[in-house]
Amino acid sequence: MENKQLQKTLGASAALSTVVGMVIGGGVFFKPQAVYELTGGAPGLGIIAWILAGIMTITAGLTAAEVSAAIPKTGGMMVYIEEIYGKRLGFLTGWMQSVLFFPATIAAISVMFGQQSAILLGNESLVIPMTVGVILFIGILNSFGSKTSGVIQTVSTICKLIPLVLLILFGFIKGSGENAIMTPLVSEGLKPAGVIGQLLVAILFAYDGWINVGAIAGEMKDPGKDLPKAIIGGLSLVMAVYVVINLAYLWVLPANELAQYASPASAVAESIFGPVGGKFITVGILISVFGCINGYLLTGPRITYTLGTQGHVPKFIGKLNKHDVPANATLIMASLSALYALSGQFNLLSDLSMFAIWSFYVLTFIGVIKLRKSHPNIHRPYKVPLYPFIPMVAILSGLFVVINQLFFAGINSTIMSLGGIIATLIGLPVYNYYENKNRSKDIEIDKKIAA
Repeated sequence: MENKQLQKTLGASAALSTVVGMVIGGGVFFKPQAVYELTGGAPGLGIIAWILAGIMTITAGLTAAEVSAAIPKTGGMMVYIEEIYGKRLGFLTGWMQSVLFFPATIAAISVMFGQQSAILLGNESLVIPMTVGVILFIGILNSFGSKTSGVIQTVSTICKLIPLVLLILFGFIKGSGENAIMTPLVSEGLKPAGVIGQLLVAILFAYDGWINVGAIAGEMKDPGKDLPKAIIGGLSLVMAVYVVINLAYLWVLPANELAQYASPASAVAESIFGPVGGKFITVGILISVFGCINGYLLTGPRITYTLGTQGHVPKFIGKLNKHDVPANATLIMASLSALYALSGQFNLLSDLSMFAIWSFYVLTFIGVIKLRKSHPNIHRPYKVPLYPFIPMVAILSGLFVVINQLFFAGINSTIMSLGGIIATLIGLPVYNYYENKNRSKDIEIDKKIAA
């Protein structure tokens, strides 16, 4: 369905709240551990990086929204890139999302769910069963229709706000406020320039979801005027929440202690509310994370399903079950996610997903400039402000993330990034195989008609 057929009912405030709901997820509860570990237990550069990542996200959202509004089709980034660069690159986008981005993201969040569930239950042997179990359980749930998924999303949205509000409010009330906030930037022996790239990659995981912002353009009364307000206002609000909650964490525990906990939020909650109160907050975080996993397992398989309907992967992947949901695509993605999750590496998996997706975000940003030149008269209900400055900032930010992960973030990141590139490029022979197969079938049909 085209966006132009949608009801134009959203004003600026409704769009702003939609943006906030799309972006705030589980990353803010867990990522401070990686942030302060990278800074060597120093707080300053970590706080600055949360702000910088927010600014990068705002420029990215403002830029990508122009493409979304100019190409009002469902399918997201895969469709945008196909329209701008051609079918082969469009397929590679969907392939990358299907084999890397969504499975790695689902696996990363599920690892944290498994670890925190095991701690809550007091049995570390349950980490892997809980991690894999939650993925497969949600995958099966999503095979029975979207109504259940909608209920889960509603409940989890409420539950993610409760821990955020309580941690911010009582963090400042009950915390000592004696811990360092902005100094030092990094610990002795580290250089800010050497770790800022890795910090941004880690933090951008918490900001992910902004690419969906442009999809609401078709439902806005005045997207040209209100969409930039919603993006700037919504993402600025998200950035403010993330910075404030990190200040609240530091108000309670020093950065070098936060670096030692897989879930800094739970550690802060226990320090504020005691063991019982801490467990209550952890339950709220787990429900929020459950909803995040559900959201990704609801949206991700739709892309894999689309590849199946296009005939570029086995056809059974592009079939709906009796509940009219892409169950085959969902269970395949759940299984691949569970396989990734066996690594137990939250930060490695989340960094892999960010490297993979930001590589294609850059193509989307460049696509804004390309589309302006190739189709200057196309209807654009929204145009990125301060063109071409903001698109260039978005492009350079994206290139910084990708190049840093590939060359400057250490041997493990380089190996992981190269593995991601190889996994993405495997999509080319897959595409060529099915494209030739489909072409041969078309030729045979034409011959039969001619005969």
